[in-house]
Formats: sequence, structure tokens, C-alpha cells
Amino acid sequence: MPIKLPDAPRILITRTDRIGDLVLTTPLFKALREQFPKAWIATVVFREHHEIVQGNPYLDEVILYDKKGSERGLWGQFLFSQKLRSKRFDVVIHCHGTNRMHLAAWFAGIPVRIGYDRRASWALTKVHPYNKKEGLKQEAEYLFELLEPLGVTPPREIETFFPITDRSVQSFESMRLFHKVPNDLPWIALNPSASDVTKMWPAERFAELVTCLQKERPSIFLAIGTSQDRATIERLIKNTSVPVFDLSGRLSLGMLGVLLKRSALLISNDSGPVHIATAVGTPVVSIFGRYEPGLGPKRWQPLGKNSRVVAKDVSHIPAAERKFTYIDEIAVEDVHAAVRDLLTLGV
Repeated sequence: MPIKLPDAPRILITRTDRIGDLVLTTPLFKALREQFPKAWIATVVFREHHEIVQGNPYLDEVILYDKKGSERGLWGQFLFSQKLRSKRFDVVIHCHGTNRMHLAAWFAGIPVRIGYDRRASWALTKVHPYNKKEGLKQEAEYLFELLEPLGVTPPREIETFFPITDRSVQSFESMRLFHKVPNDLPWIALNPSASDVTKMWPAERFAELVTCLQKERPSIFLAIGTSQDRATIERLIKNTSVPVFDLSGRLSLGMLGVLLKRSALLISNDSGPVHIATAVGTPVVSIFGRYEPGLGPKRWQPLGKNSRVVAKDVSHIPAAERKFTYIDEIAVEDVHAAVRDLLTLGV
């Protein structure tokens, strides 16, 4: 049964997990704005992820959740729920099911609470089956199912959004000049890290790929990641004679968006920067090694036409006999072919 909302509803969307997941949630903001043009639309995100949504044209408010700080304990969690209560939202859509968010919205007294059947689902008023783990659709397509009770349908082409601000551009340019990163050749961004080692294509193969690419098309190679990824990037650099600029730990999320927008291509493991690159219009080659339902390329592949997924063909292997990851079995030649394909198209 459709849920009836006021003519100018106050809508809250929560997404408190990883970077790429939040980027893939941004199409919902636009769809809700088009369905409810008079609405007040807000989102709750982790404090450290604010640059992904700050300045989004379809949002009226960004509420920052400080899970590691002021909202860490029970008292902080209660105060956060009361902050939500004061904003008098009519409906909340939980795009990632967590005990904290479900309970916060419940304590806040939000009348309509939509979310997945996992983690304190009793605190919801509209429970959607947790079918994402089937991995039959892209993550953003799954998210649009949550909006069906509100009469919102997915667009023909789902597009993500990442804001590029003047402040981020200025900060990035200062960093670029300080580290003497040239811009007289095309930039190719490299992301040899990921949130899990089972998603990480060996750094030595990234190095071999860089060596091959430099012979064909001279470029400036920029390696990205957090400061914890520096050892991985150092292995990459050690195994090629081609200069690679190590920018690990030197970029805010906003600055990363600027770098990717200015790059000709991103070559990456299955990780958040893939979705930021797609959002700013940069071609992507995304390397996948995992096939467990809900973790594979069907669900987490980049959106858009200017992207290529490189993964081992396991269609001939019975599901019960498949390994958890095949990342070590992906050849340099396969990734190289995907890169050449995109660069030949001139995208």
C-alpha cells in the first residue's frame, strides 16, 4: 500500500557506511526532489564523509554523525536522536541497516521509517527484505526499491553526483604545486588499495601495467590511497622504472574528486574511488576478484558507459566450488586490454 506524505514532506535519508556506498546513494536525492519538489530533504552521513554530499543541489541539509566522537556512547546516541526529533521529519529511508540509525530514528519519533530487514528491524514501520546479498542488481538499483512505497521509480539512467567545490580545487592545486606534479601529459590515476586484501590486485602487476602503458602512451601516473596504503604504493613504485607520484594520505575526499575529474582514466580495485570517478565523469577500469553473492561486480560495478570491469570468468565453475577471491588470477594483459579499449575510444 502506498505511503501518503504531506505536500511538502520533511524527508531524511541515512547512509552511514563506506565512501562508494554513499556515492551510490546520491541518485536517490535527485529522484526524491523530482517527486517531492516542495520537500525538505536531508541526509545523515559520517562526519568524515561530508565532502561527498556537502553542496549536493538536491539536498537542503547535511547532518553529520560523529560515530567515533561525540555520538559514540549511549548518551551521545540519545542526544543525536533528540536532535533528529527536533527537526520533525515525516519519513526516514535507511539505505544501510544499522542498529544505531534504526534506533535513532525510532527514538526521534519519525512516523514513517523505511529500511531493510536486518539489525533492529523492529524499529521500522516499513520493512524491506534484505535482498542485496543476492547480488543480482547494481547497488543503486537495489536502493530505489526502498522508494517504491513513496511512489518514486528509478530513472532510465541512474547517475551519481559528487560536488567539485572551488575550495577543493584550490587545495588540490596547492598540493600539486608543492609535490611538483606536472600537468603537461595526461594523468592516469592508480588505486592499488582497497578495504580488504581479497580485493587487492597485486601491486607488482599494477607496476607491470604502468610500464606497458608508458611505452604506448606517455602519461603522468598518480597513486591514491590513505596513509595506511603507503606500503602498497611503495611496492608498486619499487617494481617499475616509470615515475609514479605517491599521493597517499595527501588528499581530502574533495581533493580526490578534483584529481579524478582532471584524470584521463582511473585504474582501480573494487573500492570507493571507482564511484567518485564515475560521478565526475572520468573513465574507469575496475578490477574485481570476489564473486560471493552481494560482493561481486554485478552489484558493485561502476555505473556509466565509460567504464570497464575486469574479472575472471568463473561461469564454468559450479558456485559451490568457487573460491572466495580470484584476484591473483587476473592477468596484466586483461587489464591492459580494458585500458586500451577506453583510451582508444578517446573517452
